[in-house]
Amino acid sequence: MRPVALIVFIAWSGMVTADPVSPGDPRTGYENRSYNTATRKISELQGASASLLTLLASPPLGLPPLSLKRQPTQASITLGRKLFFDRRLSFNDTLSCAMCHIPEQGFGQYELATPVGIEGRTGKRNSPPLYNVGYRRHLFIDGREDTLEQQIWGPLLAHNEMGNPAIGIVLNRLRGIKEYTPAFWEAFQQDINLTSLGMALADYQRSLLSGDSPFDRWYYGGVESAVNNSVKRGFDLFIVSDCASCHQINGDYALFTDDDFHDVGIGYRSSMVSSGPQRVQLAPGVFVDTKAVPKPIFNDLGRYEATGLAEDRWKYQTPGLRNIAITRPYMHDGSISTLKEVIEFYNLGGEPHPGQDKRIRKLRLSEQQKLDMLAFLKALTGSNVEALARDARLAPIGERG
Repeated sequence: MRPVALIVFIAWSGMVTADPVSPGDPRTGYENRSYNTATRKISELQGASASLLTLLASPPLGLPPLSLKRQPTQASITLGRKLFFDRRLSFNDTLSCAMCHIPEQGFGQYELATPVGIEGRTGKRNSPPLYNVGYRRHLFIDGREDTLEQQIWGPLLAHNEMGNPAIGIVLNRLRGIKEYTPAFWEAFQQDINLTSLGMALADYQRSLLSGDSPFDRWYYGGVESAVNNSVKRGFDLFIVSDCASCHQINGDYALFTDDDFHDVGIGYRSSMVSSGPQRVQLAPGVFVDTKAVPKPIFNDLGRYEATGLAEDRWKYQTPGLRNIAITRPYMHDGSISTLKEVIEFYNLGGEPHPGQDKRIRKLRLSEQQKLDMLAFLKALTGSNVEALARDARLAPIGERG
């Protein structure tokens, strides 16, 4: 019997929300006969070209110039996009990069806390959104890689992701697909190899720049009417509550991250705090609380896994907050479902323990202040998220012929 998680994953990854990009259909009331889905088939989406090369040359309002050691071309971006959607990059031709980084789900995946890989194998970390990933100094939640060209081999070779046993397996499979050899020569004037494959996928991911949010138009553009007073109050709270010390804002731009690693309590709670009966989801909207089904325990020590340093235990990379309203679930393990819950987690001071970042403290926000903070976070959604999703859908779904 095929694992239930895999069946659900395949079904859900073939559906998107009625709007090109949104927080998603929560499937409230799914168990009732009167339930009507807000999703539709991916095949019904219409692709439309976005000038990704222009984005790289002139990032949207609120983003800094992108420092590039090598200049992407339209050919390299188009090739990278094609590869991103090609299931033949996985060992059994079933899984593409885009199945865990779904364009209509913020180039992440909101259906599952942690994605399902090849043959239904599970992972321990949330699928991070790819917006503005080209600015990151460290990649993966534990920061174990520092360039996108190198990073791509992590998921390609991971046993529980795309499952390839060796680099040569991937390269030889691509060499056997007739349309790829001329495409690589056009993009890089070289054959398919470890370096050129990394460059192609990296060039596409770097082009996924998203800014010009309502916040940007107010804060950097000087348009007072771009946001309402609740957003402005929420931003003031964001500053005085010390959130911006990790989710940094500069004078000319904001990436909303310090690219550093912090222990906020989630890793400690998952490893050390007993949660009693487990809530098991049988289907969207259908749950049962039981001790009979043990929760999978993943020993995730965060940054420690990349450095081996004891002081890095349970530290995870600070995520950027751009498009945060459309990229749930949250935290490194996807353990928090909504922004309201995230705000409440920090409002209560995280999960206090020795080693927790000293900036995490009880905020004692009023209900109105929580709403203002939420309004600010929702104002960080870029103006081009739908354009990026539509552009992505121009890529063919590569699969075994």
